[in-house]
Amino acid sequence: MIAPPKIERGPWIMGILNVTPDSFSDGGRHADVRAAVDAALRMESEGADVIDVGGESTRPGAAPVPVAEEIARVLPVIEGIRRRSGVTISIDTMKPAVAREAMDAGATIWNDVNALREETALELAADMGCDVVLMHMQGEPRTMQANPKYDDVVADVMAFLRARAHAAMQAGIAAEKIWIDPGIGFGKTLAHNLALTRAVGALKEETGFKLLYGASRKSFIGRIDPAATDARERLGGSLAAAIRAVSLGADMLRVHDVRETVQAMRVWRAMEEGAA
Repeated sequence: MIAPPKIERGPWIMGILNVTPDSFSDGGRHADVRAAVDAALRMESEGADVIDVGGESTRPGAAPVPVAEEIARVLPVIEGIRRRSGVTISIDTMKPAVAREAMDAGATIWNDVNALREETALELAADMGCDVVLMHMQGEPRTMQANPKYDDVVADVMAFLRARAHAAMQAGIAAEKIWIDPGIGFGKTLAHNLALTRAVGALKEETGFKLLYGASRKSFIGRIDPAATDARERLGGSLAAAIRAVSLGADMLRVHDVRETVQAMRVWRAMEEGAA
């Protein structure tokens, strides 16, 4: 189990560290190992409970990365973080081989946008004893935003997450190590993303698992505010979505802007509770 959050009574804050050349918001910024490790330590100092290291972009239209290349991107960064910090590290990957290397290097959470559907993934996660994040994605990154459709987006996503969590437990993963993620922006329209955000409480209550919510800088914010063409111009919308999700029970927020999110959570909680 991961450590308690630094913000009293939650949520956990997961800082995004993409060591890729093509991620939608920060591609190329952390391609150098030293820069990536420094960025991780900075996010920790700003209040991040978890550093989520990813070596393959999952932005709409992204092409797959070979296993060896993905390992070469993430492994030195995870090792570098672990040498300098005890912060919890998550590996953001769909590939079991990458997850295994990351765990050996010091990661303790497997964050999988494919919900451990790759062959051997469930068994490997159970064997490693790590926490797992099971995310919903319609299709795959190259095609997921090509006219996504659902009969009922909340019911469909809930059924998928419940089924994947059940499969994880059947494979031997303890229920308390399972997190669910509705996959904001992964094969969803603006209407789908808004409906799933409104349903955070229901998703958590009806599945019984901890919930991770990630809307940071995503394109649906730009659909609402067309002037925010650059992902870095979506901080206000990211914070609004984060506050709404936490107010409905989200347990962890996956974010680019750690300091600003921590501050927003503290101010919101002080307003809710009447004391700083």
